[in-house]
Amino acid sequence: MSLLLGLDVGSSSIKATLMEAETGKVLASAFSPEKELEIIAKIKGWAEQHPKIWWDNCIIAVHKVISQAKAEPSSIKAVGISYQMHGLVVVDKNLEVLRPAIIWCDSRAVEIGRKAASEIGPQKCLKNLLNLPGNFTASKLKWVMENEPDVYSKIFKIMLPGDYIAMKMTGEIKTTPSGLSEGILWDFKKQSPAKILLDYYGINPDLLSSEVPTFSIQGLLTKDAAQQLGLSSGTPVSYRAGDQPNNALSLNVLNPGEIAATAGTSGVVYGITEKNDYDKKSRVNTFVHVNHSASSPRYGVLLCLNGTGILNSWLKHNATDGLSYPQINDLASKAPIGCDGLVILPYGNGAERTLDNKDIGSSIYNLNFNIHTKSHLLRAAQEGIVFALNYGLQIMHQVGVEIKTVRAGNANMFLSPLFAKAFASVTGSIVELYNTDGAQGAARGAGIGAGIYSNYKEAFVGLDRQKVIEHDKTHQKAYQNAYSNWLSILQSQLGLF
Repeated sequence: MSLLLGLDVGSSSIKATLMEAETGKVLASAFSPEKELEIIAKIKGWAEQHPKIWWDNCIIAVHKVISQAKAEPSSIKAVGISYQMHGLVVVDKNLEVLRPAIIWCDSRAVEIGRKAASEIGPQKCLKNLLNLPGNFTASKLKWVMENEPDVYSKIFKIMLPGDYIAMKMTGEIKTTPSGLSEGILWDFKKQSPAKILLDYYGINPDLLSSEVPTFSIQGLLTKDAAQQLGLSSGTPVSYRAGDQPNNALSLNVLNPGEIAATAGTSGVVYGITEKNDYDKKSRVNTFVHVNHSASSPRYGVLLCLNGTGILNSWLKHNATDGLSYPQINDLASKAPIGCDGLVILPYGNGAERTLDNKDIGSSIYNLNFNIHTKSHLLRAAQEGIVFALNYGLQIMHQVGVEIKTVRAGNANMFLSPLFAKAFASVTGSIVELYNTDGAQGAARGAGIGAGIYSNYKEAFVGLDRQKVIEHDKTHQKAYQNAYSNWLSILQSQLGLF
């Protein structure tokens, strides 16, 4: 029996899954820590985490799954890594981290990216990078150069969060073309690192990691890493991908027209296309997908809403007197569609790409002390998230991505029947929920990269559709009216910025 280990390095927790390669059966799954990881925000718009915390919790999670499955380390044949996208980790020549990682929802580099787009030229950026530099990894590195020159002078290599975890495992610093594209460090016209942006920022290209294919033997576990993790030295790390391309992989979303979604801390819709197209304002973003090749191009168009599960989590911890998420979902369902006019804008987790990188914060409107209850508040949050995703989907339509059937893991906010039904009804799509998550996707990816699976079809053994949610035609008009009310308030708020 061959086992595959998948790791999902998120901003809330680290998840590990042990999967039986031959059947796709999950033998054990665990996460760490029990309480959500802290995001350090010393200044409004900042978001940092210490990479060592990711590694420490990887060790804990891996030990948990090995113990649960009573697995022999020698039976684990490959490791795959999924990770939170767009982060910046910097290390010195001794491979020591120089400062906390600047993570995906950090907004400090928005103006740096905006200036770069203006001076390089928006059309040149879009034609070469498929995106404006925005608030992505390259712009975050420029911020370090300008604001922390002592740190910048010591940088040996920059990495994405998944590259850091792979480095801790193998001692090697590598990345992928998909990873470079998510940092806006990949030139799609030249199929090489983005010289036009590196030259503009004055960044030495030697700071970038060398590239390996997404599915490949990317390094072997060192003796020290194996001892820490409880694994066998020499075990291959054979896959890495950002969390959203990996979520698509976990759902077998690999071909043009297929759509994946997730609703964790952030909410994402990710559509596959063979065209390297882009949104002129870079409100949705185009990246290299995990199965991209020159002969068979595959790109992922990504819509991201920062304020998704984090809004639900905030309400749980601050406004529900200790209710569980199932209890919250049940209470929310007692309020009517549209919440009797109560509206929540869920933009409280940094600058939002769909709003042209504006940070308008989260806000509540039309609260009436004589009408609205806790049920209204909780439902308005879930509806507000759905409406914000639908707002972004209108932009995806303009890039040519049609939303008909959406696949998602039966997890996070899709566990809420209210949320899943509202999403299907507002977007007019069919939602299919599967028995998978990011750690399982990373395990399957590891099997592909290590050659344990001879093709993609083999890799999805055991992937089952658990639920199908169709849009509610009976309440279509009520949802449309509620969305129109929400949209008018958003547009009014945007007018203030």
